[in-house]
Formats: sequence, C-alpha cells, structure tokens
Amino acid sequence: MSAASPNSLYGMGNPLLDISAVVDKDFLDKYSLKANDQILAEDKHKALFEEMTKKFSVEYHAGGATQNSIKIAQWMIQKPHNVGTFFGCIGNDKFGEILKKKAEEAHIDAHYYEQDEEPTGTCAACITGDNRSLVANLAAANCYKKDKHLDLKENWHLVEKASVYYIAGFFLTVSLESILKVAKHASENNKQFCLNLSAPFICQFFKDNLMQVMPYVDVLFGNEMEAAAFAKEQNFETEDIKEIAKKAQALPKDNPKRKRVVVLTQGKDETVMAQSDKIETFPIRKIDSKDIVDTIGAGDAFVGGFLSELVQEKTLEQCVKAAHYAANVIIRQAGCTFPDKPDFK
Repeated sequence: MSAASPNSLYGMGNPLLDISAVVDKDFLDKYSLKANDQILAEDKHKALFEEMTKKFSVEYHAGGATQNSIKIAQWMIQKPHNVGTFFGCIGNDKFGEILKKKAEEAHIDAHYYEQDEEPTGTCAACITGDNRSLVANLAAANCYKKDKHLDLKENWHLVEKASVYYIAGFFLTVSLESILKVAKHASENNKQFCLNLSAPFICQFFKDNLMQVMPYVDVLFGNEMEAAAFAKEQNFETEDIKEIAKKAQALPKDNPKRKRVVVLTQGKDETVMAQSDKIETFPIRKIDSKDIVDTIGAGDAFVGGFLSELVQEKTLEQCVKAAHYAANVIIRQAGCTFPDKPDFK
C-alpha cells in the first residue's frame, strides 16, 4: 500500500473524450493546424470531428489534461483506489456515460457536474509522425459552475480532504472563481497547490486570470514553448529557460511557509527545476524514436508521475524521477493509456 490515502489528491478541470487518429498533412492544412500545438476549436473546426471519424481510424479515450494527470497518479500509486478526486462538467449524454465508466475503470473518484445545455466536451488528437495537434471542443466542460457544484457541502468536503491540489491552466478559461476558492483553501491550510501553464495561448490571452492565481501556486509546471510565452508576457527579458524558471519562482507568493517550485520540461532535453536559490536539471529517460507511438498525454503523464510522489511526501528529486518514468511509458502507447501496472522503483 502507498502512503497516500483516498481523496488526498484533488484535481479540477475540463473532462474531455479524446478522439485520436493518425491523419495526414493535408488534413492539418485544411483546418490550419500546426503539427505540435493545442488550440480551442473555433467555428472553422466544427466539421473536423465528423470528418476525422469518417476518414480515419479513431480511438476513444477519457481525456482532458487534469483528469489525465489524476488518472496517471492513481495508476502509479495503484492502491488504495480513489486517491484522486476529480471535478468537472459533462453533458447528460452517451459520451458523458463513457467518461464516467472510464473514470471508474481508472479508479479515480470523479464527481461530475452534469447538465443538459451542452454535450460532453471532446478533444481531437490529430497525430502526424510523433507529433500531435490537439483541438479541444470544450462544450459542457465550459459550463462548470462554482455555486452549482464546488460550493455544495458534500463536494467541498472532498476538497477539504485533499493535501495536494492540481489544476491545468486550461481551466482558467472556464471558472476562475472555482480555482481561486480551491487555491486560497490550500494556501490558508498550508497544503500544496499545483498549476500548469498548459498552453502558450493561456499565458497570452488569459494572463490576468493566470496572474490572479499565481500567488497561491506552490508548484508550477510548463514546457519550453509555454515558458517562452510566459516569459514574453511577463517581460522577463530572457529566453533562457533556467532564467525563466528562476524569475517565475521569485514571483510574489501568498503562503511564505512554502517556497514555490517551478518545473519546466523540454521534450527530449533535460527538465529544469527552480526552488529557493537553486536551479537543478534532470536528464530524461532515453527512448529510441522507433519506440515512440505518439506524444499525446506526455505532459499530463509527467505531471501525474510527479503528483503520485508529491502526495506521498517524497522528495522533489523522486517526484521528477517518477514524472520522467510516467512520460516515458505513455509515449510508448496510443493516447494517454498505460499498461496494467507500473514498474517504477
């Protein structure tokens, strides 16, 4: 048994049903997609989902960044079940039922806010070579309501049970007030609140929301593209990833008892971690490019691995080690899926 207890890890985000397929360059060009990017669906992408299911061989997986990370953390921990709690909004529909079933199979304690106005959100994962372009149609995920779900006594009780909280930056576009309520609770009770920059567009177009949450962030995650966008928006005047990590680490913080930790990944290159006055780098686990199936969920898996150790109060070095292990496993699989058991030591 692990040192984690049920509901000790809490995540809130956009539950999406991933629809993934290997596509061709013409398909990317038709919908103006970049090979390694993530965007929110616009009107011009409406036909994409339909065309993808008709034209290519598709697979369905329970997705959404935060839910993926919680799922991976639970997989790394194995037992007890339901270490991870997850909140998000789905539709009263077939895809919503699939998501509920998938969450149960992954042994996470998902409490969805179900509504009838919008269908369950989907995310098209368009794979070309070992790149992936993600197009998220949030739909129901966009309809999460603090007063209708988070504030309910039985739900807030689950928030209070947790010791580690994780929210991907994507949720900043949905319910800032929900994030702030959870973040302030963590800060006031000296618990750990983790946030992910998630995508360059979050750093650019949701900068104000992001900076409202930043004082409560104990662990900040991001990749090199997100870090560059963040640095530019914050006028850090540097493109050096170690300097960016250092400056992000030094941003104002609400709870002085915990120093912020910044963890930035760089794909095949080393991971950079800033804490207090220290910058450390960690080489990733080597993998032969022929063993890479796709990189969908690699970032989510990295965070999931990290959280699995953080919630068990392991060292930060051990958290990074677990993060590298989980990401290495996921890129050998289709989508954000994994074998029955991890063999992480």
